[in-house]
Amino acid sequence: MKFDSINHNTMKYFTLLFLGFYTTFATAQNVTIVNDAKSPRAQFGAEKLSATLSTKGFKVTSSDKITKNAKDKVIVIGEKGTDFWKQHSKTAKIDDSKLIKKEGFQIRTQKNIIYIEGTDASGVLYGAMELADRIKASGLIPSEINIEDSPEMVLRGACIGMQKTTYLPGRDVYEYPYTPETFPWFYDKKLWTKYLDMMVDNRMNSLYLWNGHPFASLVKLKDYPFALEVSEEDFKKNEEIYKFLTEEANKRGIWVIQMFYNIIVSKPFAEHYNIKTQDRSRPITPLLSDYTRKSIAAFIEKYPNVGLLVCLGEAINTIDDDVEWFTKTIIPGVQDGLKALGRTDEPPIILRSHDTDGPLVMEKSLPLYKNLYTESKYTGESLTTYTPGGPWGETHKQLSALKSIHIENVHILANLEPFRYGSPDFIQKTVKAMHSVHGANALHLYPQASYWDWPYSADKTKTGERILEMDRDWIWYKAWARYAWDSKRDRNEEVKFWDKDLAAKYGTDSEAANNILKAYEETGEIAPKTLRRFGITEGNRQTLLLGMFESQLVNPSKWRVYPGFHESCGPAGELLLEYAKKEWNLEPHSGELPTQIIAEITEHGRLAVSAIDKAESKVTKDKEEFLRLKNDIHAYKAFADFFSEKVKTALLVLRYSYSNDIADLDKALPHLEKSIEYYELLVNLTKDTYFYANSMQTAQRRIPIGGDDGNNKTWKELLPHYERELVNFKRNLELLKSSKDGKIETKEGKPWQPAEVTLLSESKGTYAVKNGTKVYGTPISELIKVAPELQNLKGIAFDEIAQNENGTHLKFKNTKAVKLVVGYFNSDQKRFLFPPSLETDAAGNANGQAEVILASAMNLKELPRVNIHTYTFEPGENKLDLGKGRVLILGFTDANQTITPRDVGYIDAGEKGAIDWLFY
Repeated sequence: MKFDSINHNTMKYFTLLFLGFYTTFATAQNVTIVNDAKSPRAQFGAEKLSATLSTKGFKVTSSDKITKNAKDKVIVIGEKGTDFWKQHSKTAKIDDSKLIKKEGFQIRTQKNIIYIEGTDASGVLYGAMELADRIKASGLIPSEINIEDSPEMVLRGACIGMQKTTYLPGRDVYEYPYTPETFPWFYDKKLWTKYLDMMVDNRMNSLYLWNGHPFASLVKLKDYPFALEVSEEDFKKNEEIYKFLTEEANKRGIWVIQMFYNIIVSKPFAEHYNIKTQDRSRPITPLLSDYTRKSIAAFIEKYPNVGLLVCLGEAINTIDDDVEWFTKTIIPGVQDGLKALGRTDEPPIILRSHDTDGPLVMEKSLPLYKNLYTESKYTGESLTTYTPGGPWGETHKQLSALKSIHIENVHILANLEPFRYGSPDFIQKTVKAMHSVHGANALHLYPQASYWDWPYSADKTKTGERILEMDRDWIWYKAWARYAWDSKRDRNEEVKFWDKDLAAKYGTDSEAANNILKAYEETGEIAPKTLRRFGITEGNRQTLLLGMFESQLVNPSKWRVYPGFHESCGPAGELLLEYAKKEWNLEPHSGELPTQIIAEITEHGRLAVSAIDKAESKVTKDKEEFLRLKNDIHAYKAFADFFSEKVKTALLVLRYSYSNDIADLDKALPHLEKSIEYYELLVNLTKDTYFYANSMQTAQRRIPIGGDDGNNKTWKELLPHYERELVNFKRNLELLKSSKDGKIETKEGKPWQPAEVTLLSESKGTYAVKNGTKVYGTPISELIKVAPELQNLKGIAFDEIAQNENGTHLKFKNTKAVKLVVGYFNSDQKRFLFPPSLETDAAGNANGQAEVILASAMNLKELPRVNIHTYTFEPGENKLDLGKGRVLILGFTDANQTITPRDVGYIDAGEKGAIDWLFY
C-alpha cells in the first residue's frame, strides 16, 4: 500500500510538472506568428509552423507585429541583426552573442512569447521547423523552451542524376538533353515540391543535378546558336521549371548545384564541326574552349544563384589539360558571366577530384578564384567501411588541408543496389570518419539505389505502380542528414530515437521496432564487408549483389583489380590469394581475413532474418512496405550464404593449386553445389519483387558479367551462368581424375584471322607478331613468347618516345567490321599506357575494349608482360587516339570470328599460374 501511495503521488507530481511545461489547446487556442515577410526562408518556416499548429487544433494568425493580447501565444521568427529582429526583440533582452555559427538558431521563451532567432536566413528556417517538429511530436506548444542548435557540416546535400539506365540512340554516356520525353518527371512541380520538402525536413541544404552537358538545354549562345539541342518549346519549359526549382529550393535554404563533365559538347555542335561530343584523347582546342567558356558565362548570367560542380576527369586527356581547362576556360567563363551582371562576388565552384590531381588543380586555381570547394568520393562508388585509409584517404587529407571546404561524396552505391539499406550505426560511424580521418566537413549524398532510374526504385509491386525512391529509402536520407547535422549523438539515445521512429512507421511496440532496427543494422554490414574483402572494384563496373564467378575469386588480376581499392576501402587484411598462400606455407595471418568475413556475413544474415521475423506479428501499419523490407532482409541472408559457399570453394581450389591433391577439389564441389541452392533461393526472392539489380544497364557493367544491351541485370538471368560454372567444374574434375598424370592437356588457341585495312596515318611500318621480333627495335623489346591467337597478325610500329610524349594515334579505312588488337603492358608505371578503366573513363568500353581478352599473352625480353584488349570498329574511316605511354598496336582481325577469352599463362619466374581454367 505504501508503494502504491508513493507511486500515485509521484505520478501526480509529474502530471503537474508536465502541464507546467506545455500549454494545451484549451489555454492557448490562439497563436500569432510574427515573421519577416521579406525573407523567403523565414516566411516558409512560418508557413510550416502554422500548418503544424493548425493540424493540432490551434487557431493561427499571421502578423507583422506583436499583439498585446496576453491570452494569445506569440511566436516571433527573425534573423539576427536585421531591422525586423531589432524592432521585435528590443524588449526581450535576449543574449545572442554566442549565436554565430552558420545556419544556427536559438529559441527562447519570455512570458507568452517564443522567440526564434537565426544566425542567418537558414537558421531562422531551421529554428521554426525545430519548434514545429516538437509540437508535431507532443501535440502541445512548450510553455518554456530555451535551446540552441547549429549544424556540424557546412553542406548537407542530395543528388539527382539527369541520366538514364541506358544510352540514348546515337549518343554516348552522360549525354542526356533535358526534354519531356527523356525526363518527364523533371517537369512535375508536385514531385519537386515533395522532394524539396523531404530535403528541408532532413535539414539538407544543397541539391546536385548531374548531367554531362546541361548548358545546351538551358542557355542559348549568340555565337553558337546551332549548339542548342532541345526544341524552342522544350527550351521554354526548361527555363520555367529551372526558375521554379531554384526559387522553391531557395525558400527551403537549398542551394542548387549544376554538375557537368569535361570536355563534352552538344551533339548538334559536334555535328556542325564534324567532331565527337566527347573524346578523352583529344587535346584542348580554341574552339572547344571558346564554346565551353561562353556556355558557362551564359549560364552564370542567367542563373546567378546556381552553383557549379566541375568534373575534370573522364573526358580530358591529361592532368596538365585538367589544370589548363579549369584555369583558362571554366573560371574565366564564370568571371565573364559575373562581369555581364556587374557582380564582384564569387559564386562557389566545386572541384570534383575524381580522375584528376585535385591538390595541383587547386594550387593553380586559388590565386585566380577564391570561392572554391573540393569534393572526393568517400570510398569510391560503394559503401565499404567506416575505417577508410590508404592512398585514397591521403587524397582526402590533402584536399581538406587546403583553405576551402572539402566535401565527402557518397557516390554510386554499386554494392548496395537494389535492396533496402538503413543502418544508422554504420552511417553514423562513417560520418564520424569523414571528420576524424579525412578532415572533411560537408556531405554530397547519392540515392541509395536506382540512381540511373530516378525517381523510381527497382521494386516490382502487385499493382505495377512504381515506388518513389525517396519514399522507399526514407531512412537512408534521414540517417545521413541526421549525422551530417551532428555526428556526435549518443549511441544509446540514437537506438531509442530510431526505435521510436520505426515504431511510428510500422505501428509496432518498441520491442518490435528494435528488432526492425536490428535487421537494418545486421544487413548493413553484409555488402560493405563482402566487397572490401573480395571485390574487383568499388565502382559501378561491378554489381556485387548479383554475385561473383569463381574465376573472379581465384584469378582477380585477370579482371583488373582497381588500384588502391583494397588499401583504401577497409581495414588492413588479407585477400583470398594471399590467405591461401599463407595457409599452405603455415605462415601467420594478420588483419581482416576472408574466412572471418564469410563467417561474419552469414551470422549477420542469420541474426537479421531472426529479428525481422520476430517483428512481423506486431506490424499494424504500412504492412506492404514491411513485407518488402522483410523480403530484402531474407534476400541479404541468401546472398551471404551463397557468397560464403563460393569463397569456401575458392579457398579449396586455391589450396589445390599448391597441393595438387584432387581431394581438395572433391571437398570444394559440395560447397559450389550448395552455393547454387542459395542462389536459387535468391532468384525466388527477387523474381517477382525486383525489375533489376543494377540501374546502370549498359556495357559499363562487367562484373560478374557484361551488362551489354540491358542484359544480365537480374538474378534469374545470372543463375544459368552459375549453373554452367558448376557443370564445367564437375567436368574438369572428372577429366583430372581420369588422366594418367593428374593433368589435363589444355587446348591451345587457334590463330585469329587477320583483316585487311588501309592505313591513313603515317607509321613506322609493320612487324610480324612472333618470337624474335623487336617491337621497338631495341633488345629489351624482343618478343620471346606470343600466344598462338596472335601469331598471324601484323603489328604497327610506333616510336616509344613519341608514344610517351604525344600518345598513340592511328587512322585507317576498313570495308568490313574489324577488331583492332591492342597490347597493354601489365605495369602501373607512367611510361606505360594504363589499360581502359571504367572507374575513371565512363566511355572506356565504347568500342568493347574494357575487358582483357587474352591475359598474360606476350612476354618481352625485359619489359612487363602484355594483356590483350580489342577495339571494335564498324566499316568506314576510323581512328584510334590513345593517351601518353607505351602500348602495342598488334594489328586487325575480322570482327565476326569467334574469340574465346582466356588466360594464356605466360607469367614471370616465381609466379603461380592461374587456376581459373577449372571453371571453363
